Amino acid sequence: MQYRARISGPLLDRIDIHLEVPAIPYRELADKRAGTSSAELSKLVRVARGIPSERFRGRSIYSNSAMSNRDIKRFCALDDSSEALLRSAMTELNLCARAYHKILKVARTIADLAVSDTVRQEHVLDAIQYRSLDRQFLV
Repeated sequence: MQYRARISGPLLDRIDIHLEVPAIPYRELADKRAGTSSAELSKLVRVARGIPSERFRGRSIYSNSAMSNRDIKRFCALDDSSEALLRSAMTELNLCARAYHKILKVARTIADLAVSDTVRQEHVLDAIQYRSLDRQFLV
């Protein structure tokens, strides 16, 4: 916990996803039910990585993380409810412009994993939740 206080806001802004991952209880580790297999996850990732490849065909961009601000406006357009959600998060979490763009890029990737042409509110919400260390500074 103490080491997090040493991470500056500007450095944290440069990290796309930051989460606190709690310890997994023994009973969950020992659960015999099968989860998602590595092969299934690998297939999902291949499909999701192919989407930006097609989107950026003929350009020097190969992933959503490399999008410019102009690309973000074009490929991460939000509907009114998604825009309101992001506006609220930006205000309440006191996020900077860099965090805004990171959230949109991650939301676009989440939409790609869901094989969605548009970035929807649930994608934005998930992307905001992946900024958990930003919330730590709200005391």
